[in-house]
Amino acid sequence: MAGLHVLYEHASGYALFRVEEVEEVGMLLPTVEKSVKSYEKFNSTVKLVAFSPFKSGTNALDNCNAISEGILHDDLKVFLENNFPLKKKKATLGIADPKIGSAIQEELGIPLTGGDVVQEVIRGIKLHFHLLVKGLTETSASKAQLGLGHSYSRAKVKFNVHRADNMIIQSISLLDQLDKDINTFSMRIREWYSYHFPELVKIVNDNYMYARLARIIGDRKLLKEDRLEELEEITMDSAKAEAIIQSAKSSMGMDISPIDLINIETFASRVVSLAEYRKSLHAYLQGKMHNVAPNLSALIGEQVGARLISHAGSLTNLAKYPASTVQILGAEKALFRALKTRGNTPKYGLIFHSTFIGRAGAKNKGRISRYLANKCSIASRVDCFADVPTDVIGNKLRDQVEERLSFYETGTAPRKNIDVMKEALSEMNEMIAKKRKEDKKKKKKRKVTENGDHNATTDGAEEEETPAKKKKKKGQSEGEQSAADVSLNQSTITDGEGEGKKKKKKKKQSEAEATVTETEVSQNEGAVADGDSEGKKKKKKRKKEAAEPVEEQEPAEAPKKKKKKQTQALEESMVLADDEGESTPKKEKKKKKKDKK
Repeated sequence: MAGLHVLYEHASGYALFRVEEVEEVGMLLPTVEKSVKSYEKFNSTVKLVAFSPFKSGTNALDNCNAISEGILHDDLKVFLENNFPLKKKKATLGIADPKIGSAIQEELGIPLTGGDVVQEVIRGIKLHFHLLVKGLTETSASKAQLGLGHSYSRAKVKFNVHRADNMIIQSISLLDQLDKDINTFSMRIREWYSYHFPELVKIVNDNYMYARLARIIGDRKLLKEDRLEELEEITMDSAKAEAIIQSAKSSMGMDISPIDLINIETFASRVVSLAEYRKSLHAYLQGKMHNVAPNLSALIGEQVGARLISHAGSLTNLAKYPASTVQILGAEKALFRALKTRGNTPKYGLIFHSTFIGRAGAKNKGRISRYLANKCSIASRVDCFADVPTDVIGNKLRDQVEERLSFYETGTAPRKNIDVMKEALSEMNEMIAKKRKEDKKKKKKRKVTENGDHNATTDGAEEEETPAKKKKKKGQSEGEQSAADVSLNQSTITDGEGEGKKKKKKKKQSEAEATVTETEVSQNEGAVADGDSEGKKKKKKRKKEAAEPVEEQEPAEAPKKKKKKQTQALEESMVLADDEGESTPKKEKKKKKKDKK
């Protein structure tokens, strides 16, 4: 026990304790076991070395999941590297869970111990943990445990792998229970209504049909030939409907009061509703089985496949079973009875409800059940581990079972398994490619419809805004022209001030730049099309414009007026610039004279 340390995982964090040197035999004495309950005696043997609290609830949940799966979390690794004395040779670590212990030993190389002594120490730490750690109260420790427990169980339920399997298990169990209940209720209504109309039992054998007829007929004395069509709709047979009417006239049943008939009709309506719900539940089960286990349902049927999944617990458990256990699944009592009495073991279990074993002869039932169990195990494995669910392999396996049946009866040799599987894989790849193409087309259609709806809404909004914009453009055109003239004048004035002392070449350059700016302004305003700007240069375009209607020529007159105004503004600005260029040297001479005086 020299150098024994104990790791304890709590909901609030990790704790490392050091056990004082005590003999192992003394720790196992019953007197010492009783002393664990007292904190004073226990504190003398166990001392807290380090405690690392979790940062948040999510961090605690991550550590809890890692410990349950036997994975060493980074927080625990850092905690042990910093606090456990790795350099001491005799230091050992006691751990309650062997899964996490093996992970610690592999990664860190810490020697581990276990047994009754470690379990007894951990029992005492659990009891006195809130006293051993400073700043931790009993209420806070219990709250941490409760919160972590709720989050852990919620995560396990939410991210359960067997979510779809659970729906199948519950639906098949409910379907079996409904079959039993409908059978007992229908027998009750047959017995009850036969006091009044005993001949109906011999005419109608189906329970669902009998309940519907009992609800519609009611009092047999009121049944006449006028209601023959209603009876034909239920029985789907004109001869049965006529027999019911004839037997009602000469029935040996007793008379019933109207209150009793009301109770019989209400009970019959309940039985009918249960039978209809059973049909809808069966359709739901078929859809679930086609989504979860399509190959198994194609091979052996939806109900038998669902019973196999429910008996195994999940589809993954069924996929893990070998074919020998799948063959006897559901006949465990008969198997253990045969093992006890040393008799013959059963040849089939739940597989017996499939059509293949019933069609086989008495000699070949064991053979076909073994062959069918082999194919069922293959189908369940494909369904469990396939990425894209398809029923291609299930149909091929079903064809193989049919060929084996014909081989037992007629002797025709079946195909080889390799050839059948090659065909199945090729068809499966084609089906997967088709499904992917269909998914892509559906996504494109969704995008197109979404974009079309969005464009329709935007077009409606633009149509409403267009008349208001047209009115604004008329008012803005005049203001934009005046603003452009003012900006041109300002730009030319500033250029003239800066180039007063320079030569006329620079003035010509400024004029060229001003003309370029004028063309840019005219293009940005977008008053006319691009061809109108070159109207003076080419005569062909003028002829085309003259050939166009009057409505299209009217907006082309606007840029000509603008150009006239712009040229006038340029001439004025050039005059102002020349005046300022001449005035600037005169002002400088006057300043020099004043400075001399």
